[in-house]
Formats: sequence, C-alpha cells, structure tokens
Amino acid sequence: MKERERARSSSVQRMRMRRQRKQNKAGMLSITLIVLILIGVMSVQIVSLYEKNEDYKKKETELKAQLESEQQRQEEIKEYEEYVTTKEYIEQIAKTKLGLVYSNEIIFKENSDDGQ
Repeated sequence: MKERERARSSSVQRMRMRRQRKQNKAGMLSITLIVLILIGVMSVQIVSLYEKNEDYKKKETELKAQLESEQQRQEEIKEYEEYVTTKEYIEQIAKTKLGLVYSNEIIFKENSDDGQ
C-alpha cells in the first residue's frame, strides 16, 4: 500500500510539475509578447520623433535665413533713414519733386522739336 501511495503521490507531483511548467511557459510567452509589442510601439515612436526632428531642423534653417534677411533689411532701412536726414537728400528732393534751384544755378532745358 505504501508503494501505491508513493506511486500516487509521485504521479500527483508529476502532474503538478507539468501544470507549473505549462503555466511558466504561458507566463513567459505572455511576457515575451508584451515585450515585443512594447518594442514595436517604441520603434514607431522613434521614427515619428525622428521625422519631427528633421522637420524642425528644416524650419530652423528657414527661420535663420529669414532672420538674416530681416537683419540685412533693417540695416538698409537704418542707412536710408540716415541718408534721408542729410542735406544732400533734401536738395535732391527739392530739385526733382519741387523744381527748386539755387539762385546761382543755371537751368538748361531741352528743346523738343515736333517737326515744326
């Protein structure tokens, strides 16, 4: 009888071991599947972030070029502003727009021959 009990207990132990192995395999499979899914999701996120980074680099380059252009334009405006306040500019505008001349200047006019 003792032998039968031993046989039964050993058989029960084997069954338990098999269940534990199956449970361990299922657990390992589940963990492996979860890890693979996480790796997939992370890969997609990395690619997405890489693309965004490239877009931001392009935008940064464009904005730097625009900033440089605007700084150059600002410098030109400052130079023009300084020129507008000079006596030379005031004289030029008075002569071209208003037709004013100094009293000691001689004005030459072109004759227009219309065939007469």
